[in-house]
Amino acid sequence: MQNYLLHEWARQEAVILAWPDEYTAWQPWLVEVEQVYLNLIHAINNNHCAVLLLIRPKKISHFHALANKLPLPLQSVLLLKADFNDTWLRDYGFLTCQSDQGMQPVEFVFNGWGNKFPAELDNQLNQQVLAPLCRLPMQSFPMVCEGGALEIDDNQHLLTTRLCLLNSERNGDMSLDNYNKKFTDYLGVKKITVFENGHLQGDDTDGHIDTLVRFTPDKVLVVQSCNNRPEDQHFSGLSALVEECRTQFPGYKIFELPLPEIVSAEGERLPASYANFLINNTQILCPVYQQPEDGQALAIIQKAYPGFEIVPIDCLPLVQQFGSLHCISMQVPEGTLKEEVVQYFNRGVIEI
Repeated sequence: MQNYLLHEWARQEAVILAWPDEYTAWQPWLVEVEQVYLNLIHAINNNHCAVLLLIRPKKISHFHALANKLPLPLQSVLLLKADFNDTWLRDYGFLTCQSDQGMQPVEFVFNGWGNKFPAELDNQLNQQVLAPLCRLPMQSFPMVCEGGALEIDDNQHLLTTRLCLLNSERNGDMSLDNYNKKFTDYLGVKKITVFENGHLQGDDTDGHIDTLVRFTPDKVLVVQSCNNRPEDQHFSGLSALVEECRTQFPGYKIFELPLPEIVSAEGERLPASYANFLINNTQILCPVYQQPEDGQALAIIQKAYPGFEIVPIDCLPLVQQFGSLHCISMQVPEGTLKEEVVQYFNRGVIEI
């Protein structure tokens, strides 16, 4: 049986999130971050898509209290009791492949981006909490990999970065050729492009592709560029990345996103990327950061995805912890979840 990793514009029935709380790194910005999540949940629900929300049992009453104060009720949220290290679902949530038997959930090993942070709780969530919701049994692959490191189109062309794959804290001295074979065997990849350039200061992931280069359905690449800041420390590396895209994809149109300059209260540059958007059925949920570049970035993304509605989500609180919108979410394609789970959709906030 061959798996084929699904592209992000495949029809989705749900998006998985993990609720931020004081037991995660969000403590200093918790009120603001909770609002980001509520805004995101509303946007997902408004596009006829449910949210599977991992949440600690002790925080369920708090979530209900916040939801009850909203001017419009949440339409479709399934609360899943869980314990986790942090909320970066993109990197430990299961991926979904098309197979002969249907929608196949698959997982890799997650080790905190190369043993940088604790991950033992995150690494157990797929099997303990999410697998029982799926129609097919979870497949587990014996390799460290994060969802944010992989971008694929509908021709099974995979994008990733050399810096991330070759961090020896992930898979030792595994070669790029070996990675290629694993991705082919596990995910049905037919072609792989490994970018040599591109990295945002403050990015703990070693250059995840979802902060750098994204596919569209129409032979277009959206690239986090730095052409608006020629004096910026990122200009050289991101310009080289754009040139790589032109060389590797000569028949593609390339849209370059501007780079915002955001620093923390301690003066540390934060890895804010407009490329870290979520494709969610007929809409693109786009991070904005209360920066002058926000409007230009949204306009460029609209040109790159002309058939989609562009929905901005203020993610300035998220980038304080060095991530953004795509990093906290994982889509679930239609046909993945059991019917007895889907029957709870569109009933408001439900604990299951």
